[in-house]
Amino acid sequence: MSTPRETQGQRSTPHLLVVGIIIFLGSELMFFASLFGMYFTLRSQTSPWPPAGIDIGFVKPLIFTIVLVSSSFTVQMAVVRARQGNITSTKRWIWLTFLMGWIFLFGQFWDYLEFEFSIGTNAYGSAFYTMTGFHALHVFAGLIAMLVVLGRAGAGAVTREDHAGLEVMAYYWHFVDVVWIALFLVIFVVR
Repeated sequence: MSTPRETQGQRSTPHLLVVGIIIFLGSELMFFASLFGMYFTLRSQTSPWPPAGIDIGFVKPLIFTIVLVSSSFTVQMAVVRARQGNITSTKRWIWLTFLMGWIFLFGQFWDYLEFEFSIGTNAYGSAFYTMTGFHALHVFAGLIAMLVVLGRAGAGAVTREDHAGLEVMAYYWHFVDVVWIALFLVIFVVR
């Protein structure tokens, strides 16, 4: 495993990449917490919520949510395969996760094209597009990170012994998925 480092007679310590991603994800958690705070503040000050005439649907976002959440399992399989030393399988799982991330983004932008409101229509539009748009940017960043890991794997830099970069990318991807679950529940279920 690449995350702990052990020396004779000493405790294992986490890999510095893991420490870095934990700190980074903590800051990202605060960022998204502020977006949720904005959403609930606007919701408490605006009636009705969502405003009349806004239909964001449920079934299509649910389908793309299932795709994104499922991608957490595929990225974790990439980590499992790397720990086993099967880098060919690792790359396949990363490519599958990459494809699922693009499918999710496609679904989100497909919805954007069909909605009859924009970020400037009202407070709801501002909150909706800000929250989902920032999440989409994070998904896109995760896809870029996957390409970097795939490039490193192709160059032989991802091994059974050294795959911290893959694990860090997986942590980030899991975070993006968890944030979307919260967004989906707040925006599409609770409304």
